[in-house]
Amino acid sequence: MSEPVREPLRIGVLGAARITERALVDPARAAGHRLVAVAARDRSRAEAFAAEHGVERVVGSYADLLADPEVEAVYNPLANGLHGPWNLAALAAGKHVLTEKPSASNAEEAAEVREAAAKAGTVFMEGFHYLFHPVTRRLHELLDSGELGDLRRVETLVAIPAPEDTDPRWSLPLAGGAVMDLGCYSLHTQRMLAPWAGGAPRLVSARGGERAGAPGVDEWLDAELAFPGGATGSARCHMAYDELEMSCRIIGTEGEASAPNFVLPHLDDRVVVRTAEGERTEHLGTRSSYSYQLEAFAARVREGTPVPLDADDAVATMTLIDECYRAAGFAPRPRSTVGG
Repeated sequence: MSEPVREPLRIGVLGAARITERALVDPARAAGHRLVAVAARDRSRAEAFAAEHGVERVVGSYADLLADPEVEAVYNPLANGLHGPWNLAALAAGKHVLTEKPSASNAEEAAEVREAAAKAGTVFMEGFHYLFHPVTRRLHELLDSGELGDLRRVETLVAIPAPEDTDPRWSLPLAGGAVMDLGCYSLHTQRMLAPWAGGAPRLVSARGGERAGAPGVDEWLDAELAFPGGATGSARCHMAYDELEMSCRIIGTEGEASAPNFVLPHLDDRVVVRTAEGERTEHLGTRSSYSYQLEAFAARVREGTPVPLDADDAVATMTLIDECYRAAGFAPRPRSTVGG
């Protein structure tokens, strides 16, 4: 007996960000979902984006997109500082929301997004796509199986070469910084190990460095964490690194496992396992983590299938981010006063 065909999602896109092709357009095309509308501050950019990626139509503004009755789900890839305001607006318009991470500029705003999601009764999901890929699932399976023994330490590093000085990721008014762009992955990955660590981690200490010419914006930050079960964690991020590195190493009493690129596993799908019996390398597949993510989002919208990335999880992550900033001598990111 064949499975029922799921109705395609009708998705509206806020902005014409570069990440959208990889994070949404390609997965939507592969799964048969519709990109019904796009809006950008520069209409010509929206028109070029629609023509290149097969979006059905261009609308005049973000507000017009949210008012469009044919749009049932909104993808928000705007600059970090615009995530909170437009997530709130999309939820108020009764839309399902798939937002790039983080969900807001700080924990207070993330809590408002959570309240808005509860009031709307629609699906809200933060885009930690790595969590759905078989690479990360395998790391969790290795802990679950007992092959690595009891969890003792987790080391995550997410680092990239420096973006241009004009990149919004260096803008404090747009909630920029290494933790917001990269460290959120390092921290979230460790938070997701709570089931094998006696509970969620707490921050022990953090230190960071400011970007030259960008007061208040972190170029790098290292955080030390402690889990209730006795394990420790190192969550590091760097936005002016020599190379791209997005690694996760899990150390247990009986062995360890590492993923060289858990954030972008389509570039490197290895999980390397080392125990007393030797070393082996497993390949988990180079299908995009964003494809798995969109599948999970669609299943949540259409069938109510649970996902771990809800608004409660987003608040917990943002709270930890704010704590890291304070401990390292930075202020949490301000609410954006920049219009969409």
